[in-house]
Amino acid sequence: MERIALKPLLLAAGLLAFMPMAQAASTLVYCSEASPAGFDPSQYTSGTDFDASAETVFNRLTQFKRGGTEVEPGLATNWDVSKDGLTYTFHLRDGVKFHTTDYFTPTRDFNADDVLFTFQRLLDPETPFRKAYPSESPYFTDMGLNTTIKNVEKLDEHTVRFNLNNVDASFVQNLAMSFASVQSAEYAAQLLKEGKAADINQKPVGTGPFVFKRYQKDSQIRYTANKQYWKPEDVKLDNLVFSITPDAAVRLQKLKTGECQVSGYPRPSDIDVMKQDPNLRVLQQAGFNLGFLAYNVTHPPLDQLKVRQALDMAIDKPAIIKAVYQSAGQLAQNALPPAQWSYDPTIKDAPYDPAKARALLKEAGVAPGTTINLWAMTVQRASNPNARMSAQMIQQDWEKIGIKANIVSYEWGEYIKRAKAGEHDVMIYGWTGDNGDPDNWLGVLYSCAAVNGSNYAKWCNPAYDKLVQQAKVSSDREQRIKWYQQAQKILKEQVPITPIANSTVFQPLRKEVQDFKISPFGLTPFYGVSLNK
Repeated sequence: MERIALKPLLLAAGLLAFMPMAQAASTLVYCSEASPAGFDPSQYTSGTDFDASAETVFNRLTQFKRGGTEVEPGLATNWDVSKDGLTYTFHLRDGVKFHTTDYFTPTRDFNADDVLFTFQRLLDPETPFRKAYPSESPYFTDMGLNTTIKNVEKLDEHTVRFNLNNVDASFVQNLAMSFASVQSAEYAAQLLKEGKAADINQKPVGTGPFVFKRYQKDSQIRYTANKQYWKPEDVKLDNLVFSITPDAAVRLQKLKTGECQVSGYPRPSDIDVMKQDPNLRVLQQAGFNLGFLAYNVTHPPLDQLKVRQALDMAIDKPAIIKAVYQSAGQLAQNALPPAQWSYDPTIKDAPYDPAKARALLKEAGVAPGTTINLWAMTVQRASNPNARMSAQMIQQDWEKIGIKANIVSYEWGEYIKRAKAGEHDVMIYGWTGDNGDPDNWLGVLYSCAAVNGSNYAKWCNPAYDKLVQQAKVSSDREQRIKWYQQAQKILKEQVPITPIANSTVFQPLRKEVQDFKISPFGLTPFYGVSLNK
């Protein structure tokens, strides 16, 4: 592919017309890997979407410290929790400004009305905004917050109270997650009045460090600094540009030539090349992630345990890790990564055994030559840097036991949309923890409540679900660990998924980028990041 020089690239993208040369030194370009499906964080579960909205435009009541899992104040300066754990009172930050854009000018500061609008919209599908603009809120429902939260009250302009139906041991952490980003009630009312409710997902307004300016699908997203941000030390760039670059090789070239300063999701084979370049740095840390296969148990013959067991034991996982992940991958045998507390180290894979797999398929009445659609992501992820290659290797493994795998791929947003609808047979997917709590894995990915959301196996097991729900409402960590480990055993026995790998996270950037911190949650935040030129 011909490499395009920086100046023509920017001209083609229409950036120079909006970016005076005097500001060029404070413009950071991030080579992202895919277009976001939208800009309303409550509607999505993907890091691609969160990076483009929650990590730039929005804030939440609580937030995670940069580079860590510890919760700190966000739009709430502090909070009180009742002794029974059923009431949380948040005291809101004063003087926080919503963004002024060419499509919205706020007339007031952030207050309790915005918190009420944000969460009432998630809780009640009958609210006017939900009726005007259908929305799913998958994370909110996958985590059971639609039943955990009884109601939200406004005590005064700067105080709100959440009343819960049951204890949620990770409630404060949950509110720091991207889906809980606080929207402007005033902006929502304007959109309803104009009959443009869907614009909340295309023209976002928040209180975050960057103001949304323009989006061109498959090309770029442009932001400017929020000069009125309530935490000014977090805004050190004048402009932030997402240059959407799906091809990892092209991202590497752009990074090397300075066309972007930060790049997402490098190929493992490129890591050494990057490390040898004197103009680049490669940050790395142990990944809090899992790459896996999800079997849609509502599709025959995958509804049979013996079939899932056969497919699972026929996969040569070490070969995939060697070819796809290279030095960045470690064999995964459990549905949790080893770094997650409550991880059960006693859980082991069934031995790789194609002969036994063929016997199991015969017992299940599955004829040789049976076709199964195997979905492969088109984007790179730390949890799987090359899903297409993984799918091709699995295809070869399954061919040995008489199963014909038809590889299917879609653009990322379409991939997720269709998977939520249950169109797939088997899909390659990956997950990076969002808040450090086991429920973010065992509840969000495999519970009955998540069957229409992020539970792509569409698997609902009452015994498993009871254990996970018990653990979620307990404040006794030792007891939670026992329940979660029992749940992990059921998950392994029933094979709704095949864990493939946990991987190291690599973050390449140019040396002029200062104070970038890797998020343990697989996000790409630019809070506090600056350029030294």
